[in-house]
Amino acid sequence: MLEPVKFSTYHGGSREEGLLDFSASLNPYPPEWLDEMFERAKEISTRYPYYEALERELAGLVGEPLTVTAGITEALYLIGILALRGRKAIILHHTYGEYERVARIFGARIVKGPNEPEKLAELVERDSVVFFCNPNNPDGRFYRVRELKPLLDAVEDRKALLVLDEAFIDFVRGAKSPEGENIVKLRTFTKSYGLPGIRVGYVLGFSEAFRSVRMPWSIGSTGVAFLEFLLKDGFEHLRRTMPSIWREKERLERALDVKSDANFFIKRVGNAGEFVKAMKERGILVRSCDSFGLHEYVRFSVRTPGENSTLIKAFRELGEGF
Repeated sequence: MLEPVKFSTYHGGSREEGLLDFSASLNPYPPEWLDEMFERAKEISTRYPYYEALERELAGLVGEPLTVTAGITEALYLIGILALRGRKAIILHHTYGEYERVARIFGARIVKGPNEPEKLAELVERDSVVFFCNPNNPDGRFYRVRELKPLLDAVEDRKALLVLDEAFIDFVRGAKSPEGENIVKLRTFTKSYGLPGIRVGYVLGFSEAFRSVRMPWSIGSTGVAFLEFLLKDGFEHLRRTMPSIWREKERLERALDVKSDANFFIKRVGNAGEFVKAMKERGILVRSCDSFGLHEYVRFSVRTPGENSTLIKAFRELGEGF
C-alpha cells in the first residue's frame, strides 16, 4: 500500500481574489511582451514541447552549460534522484522548507545547522549534501563569496555536494556567485519575471546527469513560449525593472526599520497569525514565518510605490505586540 508523506508545503501567494499580495516575493512589473507570449503558447499547445534548441541558446546567453527545469522545485527532486538516497543532508535551521521535504522523500539523513557558513562547514562529511539558499529565504541575507569560503573549502576537501539555491539572486545588487566542481546552482525565472505559474528555471553544473533523469516535456507550451521571448529579451526586462525595485526596497527599509539583500523582508510582530489576520482585514496579504520556525515574524515583499505606501501605512496603524 502506498502511504502519503506527511509534510505540508506553503510558498506564499494569495489564494483569494482582491488582496494586495505581499506574501509572494516576485517582480511586481510584468514583461511588456506577456500577452504575445500567451498567444504564442496557444499556437504551440497542440504539439509536444521540445526545447533543447532553446536550452542551448539560453546557455549561450547565460555563458555556461545549463539544464532547463520546471522551476527550482523540479531541480530539487532531480537532486533527490541523483544524490540524496542514503546520504546526509545538511539544511539550515531557518530556510526554505522544500529541502527538508525532498530529503525526507528520498530517505536522506537530515541534519539541521546554523545560518553561519563557518559553523555549517563543521557538519560537512564525505558525500554529504548541503542545501544553502543564497540569498536566504525568509530573511533575505546574501552571503558573499568570501563569507562562504569556509563552507566552500569543506565541501571541496570532503568531496561533498553544495546545492546553492539562487532563486532570488537577480534581486541582489552586485551579486557574485562562487565557482567550484562540487557546486550545483539552482535558478528560476519565477521570481525575477513575476510569473510563478510558468514553472521555468535552470541548473548550472552536472548537466549530463540532470538531463538523464528529468521528465520529458516538463515545462509545457507556456514555458517554451516564455523561453522564446526571454531569449529575444536578453534579460533587458531585469535591467529595466531592478533599479525601481531597489529604490523601493530602500524606502521600505527606512520606513519599517528592516534590512535585506533581496526583494523581501522579515519583521518581528509578536503573534504572527493575528498580525496576518489583521493585515488581511485591511486587504493586505503578508506571510507568517511559522513554516520557517520563526513564529513571531512575518515576511513581505517589495512591490510598486503605491502598493508599498499602503503597506507602510498599515504597519504603522497596527504597530507591534500582537
